[in-house]
Amino acid sequence: MIRSMTGYGEAELDTPLGRLRAEVRSVNHRYFSANLRLARRLERYEPLVREWLRGVLPRGAVSFTLRLEMPGVETGAPGPALQVDAARAARYLAALRALQQELQLPGEIDIALLSRFGDLISPVDEEGAAPVPAELVERVTLAAARSAVAMRSQEGQRLATDLDGRLRAIEAALDRIVERAPARLVVERDRIRRVVSELLAGIPLDEDRVTREVAFLAERWDVSEELVRLRSHIELFRVTMQSATEEPVGKRLSFLSQEMNREANTIGSKANDALIEHQVIAIKDEVERLREQIENVE
Repeated sequence: MIRSMTGYGEAELDTPLGRLRAEVRSVNHRYFSANLRLARRLERYEPLVREWLRGVLPRGAVSFTLRLEMPGVETGAPGPALQVDAARAARYLAALRALQQELQLPGEIDIALLSRFGDLISPVDEEGAAPVPAELVERVTLAAARSAVAMRSQEGQRLATDLDGRLRAIEAALDRIVERAPARLVVERDRIRRVVSELLAGIPLDEDRVTREVAFLAERWDVSEELVRLRSHIELFRVTMQSATEEPVGKRLSFLSQEMNREANTIGSKANDALIEHQVIAIKDEVERLREQIENVE
C-alpha cells in the first residue's frame, strides 16, 4: 500500500548517560530533505543520523530532534555547567552604547538586552565527557522514524481510498463515452443527409458518398485506442497503489496521472460532441484531483 509523506513519530531510550528522546516530523517534498537538531554531545553523529533517516524515510521533508536529558536535571540536581563569555559581552555592550550615542536612542542597555545574544552563555566544553554509544543513538533514531512510518502508512490508506474513488469516477465517465461514441456518428450521418438533400433540391442522394463520408469521420473521430490506453493507465495505477514494495511510488503515480491527462486531452480533441466533451471535462477534473493527492504520496 502507498504511504503518505505526512507523519510524526517519537521514541525514547534510557542510557547510562541519560535519557535519549527523539522526535520526527515529516511533510511532503519532492526528494529527501532533513533538518536535524541534535544535543551538543550528539552532534558528532549528524551524518549517521541523516543516513539512518534516509533509509527509513526515503522521501519527504524531515525535521528531526534528538535530546539527551541528563539524570541531574530530572532529580533537581544542578544540570550541565555553563560558561559566560564575558569578553564578548563587553564588546557587545560597547558596540550598543556607541550605536545609542550615534543615533541618539533612548533607553537602557541592561542584562535583559544582553541576554538576547545566544552566544554569550554556553555549556562548558564536554570533550572529556563519555560519548553516547552510536548504537544507542541509532536505536532511538530508527524507533522514532519507524513510528513516523506507521503514521504515514495509516495516512496512506486514507489517500488510497480517495484515489481509488477518483479512478472509479474516471472509469464511469469512460463508460459513458463508450456508450455515446456510436450515437454521434448516427447523428452526424443524419445531419449530412439533411444538409445535402436540401442543397440538391430533389436530386437523388448518393448514399455511397454519404457512407464514405461517415466512414471517414468514424476513422477521424475514433477514440478506441485512447480509451484502451487510459484504462490501462488506471489499472497500472491501482496495481502500483496495492503493491507490497517498500520503495516509494509517488513519482510513478505522478507520471501515470500525466499520461491519463494526455489521453483525456486527445479524446476531447476528437470528440466533436457536447456530451463526450462534458465527460472529458469530468475526467480531467478527477485527474487533477489525483495529481493534487499524489503530491503527498511517498
